[in-house]
Amino acid sequence: QLQASGGGLVQAGGSLRLSCVASGPSGGTLRRYTVAWFRQAPGKEREFVSAIKGNGGGTFYADSVKGRFTISRDNAKNSMYLRMNSLKPEDTAVYYCAADLNLINSAIRRHDLYDYWGQETLVTVSS
Repeated sequence: QLQASGGGLVQAGGSLRLSCVASGPSGGTLRRYTVAWFRQAPGKEREFVSAIKGNGGGTFYADSVKGRFTISRDNAKNSMYLRMNSLKPEDTAVYYCAADLNLINSAIRRHDLYDYWGQETLVTVSS
């Protein structure tokens, strides 16, 4: 089970940090999972934001957030984070954390391949 938090209302140019904590049977092995953030704006498709592979693997970012967002994980806390800086109104969306095992790099951006999802957390960026 994944639980996301940290959303809120912020002015353009501001920052937020989203958190996602794993609990339950999968929590102890989160270190092996690829964990990711996706978002969905009203009337739009769910889109990939960022991901970090398990076991010391690499990080991945959507072009739209590269240089502004930073994904990280703390395996000891079964948690992952998304630090969002220089927020823009177009970042406004519902954000979701997700996790899956054994995703190859070319599949990381596909939300339909993730087995575990957290509940939504809303990020609103005002202009």
